[in-house]
Amino acid sequence: MTLGLSLGVVVGYLVVALALGLVAYRVSEATAEDYYLASRSIGTLVLLFTTFATLLSAFTFFGGPNLAYAAGPEWLIVMGTLDGVLFAVLWYVIGYKQWLIGARNGYVTLGEMLGDRFGSTGLRALVAGVSLLWLFPYVMLQQMGAGEALVGLTDGAVPYWGGAALITAFMILYVAVAGLRGVAWTDTLQGLFMLSVVWVAAAWVVSSLGGVGAATEGMLAARPEFGSFGGGTYSPGFIISTAITIAFGVTMFPQINQRFFVAKSAETLKRSFALWPVLVLLLFLPAFMLGAWAAGTPIEVPEGANVLPVVLSEYAPAWFAALVVAGAMAAMMSSSDSMLLSGSSYFTRDLYRPLVDADASERREAWIARVGVAAFATLAFVASLFRPGTLIEVGDTAFSGFALLAFPVICALYWSRTTRTGMIAGVAVPQVAYLAVVLSAVVGAVPTLPRTVLGGWDVALGLMALSGALTVGVSLLTAPTEEGDASRFAVVSD
Repeated sequence: MTLGLSLGVVVGYLVVALALGLVAYRVSEATAEDYYLASRSIGTLVLLFTTFATLLSAFTFFGGPNLAYAAGPEWLIVMGTLDGVLFAVLWYVIGYKQWLIGARNGYVTLGEMLGDRFGSTGLRALVAGVSLLWLFPYVMLQQMGAGEALVGLTDGAVPYWGGAALITAFMILYVAVAGLRGVAWTDTLQGLFMLSVVWVAAAWVVSSLGGVGAATEGMLAARPEFGSFGGGTYSPGFIISTAITIAFGVTMFPQINQRFFVAKSAETLKRSFALWPVLVLLLFLPAFMLGAWAAGTPIEVPEGANVLPVVLSEYAPAWFAALVVAGAMAAMMSSSDSMLLSGSSYFTRDLYRPLVDADASERREAWIARVGVAAFATLAFVASLFRPGTLIEVGDTAFSGFALLAFPVICALYWSRTTRTGMIAGVAVPQVAYLAVVLSAVVGAVPTLPRTVLGGWDVALGLMALSGALTVGVSLLTAPTEEGDASRFAVVSD
């Protein structure tokens, strides 16, 4: 298969996605609520798949198989079952309450909701700033994944920076014209496409290896420790704590958290989180098992390379390998466009409007958002060229940073005694501590990025507990004077 044809499959898919975004642009309304939330009109199928495609990115397509190849299939328990079920529960606990409050008060962002509840521009800006801080490495993750994907697909003919630049250009262009309606439409297409190609890929490779039994026997013969929980690289405590931090972190991702506002009805939201665990398992099962089964094959994965393209190049035709890379690019694109769109709303509505120009017109806000998207994506692209860690390490950095927001938000949603000072303490102190851990890892003072392990457990879990304790403790010690309007959170559920 020629280089031109391989690239044509990938670029052709991105062009189709862009064309769908342009169609959505033509039917969109010229309002901020429509641009960011599709006028809160998303139905069950689109909500389910836009959340699915937005969340499952290069972390899933490349990082997941890489992790299973190195550490065993037990990580399927983390990502495919524990996180699938736990996130569905949190979707109800946090997401449903947010939807009720957002539908009543017209909120667009998490910071807007919290700032209004506690009458605090500072808290609003703090939540937005923290969210943008941890969004940065996750955008960078998509660019790193795209660069590595095209290097593998083209045997290095397209350099790493070329793949990263390609997806950066498409994500900027797409977000500039499409808005959430276009993002949601293409996410549905991309989610179905991802799900299809990864199952076909698994079937193709397993068939070449002689069936599921033979593939599993080969894996266990080469890596006997893969046959027991905790027998791989990581302890059970670390695996469980990682599952918890990832699930809670997902709920605070801007692009996921805003999905809690967009459902057109309560029934739409409830059907979506009920179906979520099934959909997650359907993707993670073949993706992670492909990586685990690869450990029992004679293939050699070069250092720094992704296992999935190497396996496919050995056991599947070249045209299909290109199609799977297109699926991976779809995953990265669907994550990136949503992240940038949500990030732009956090920047314009929670930072620019309250701190710079409260009277800005919607037209001006839209242009500020587009300029912010371009600047943010470009900076992330430059940072991705330095490749500060593996895909898993960079992704985990973001997950844990967002997870530290979850307990303060739950307190704000359900405990009327929560105070502004308690919220600020519960958000700021653990974030500073975690950022110190990450920076220490970057300079080599601690062994891993970003997860220092204490007694086999993830340090981020301890910081999550600290965030909840500080929110509750400081709230009990401070009087709720001059607070915002708590009655806005007093909603009656369906």
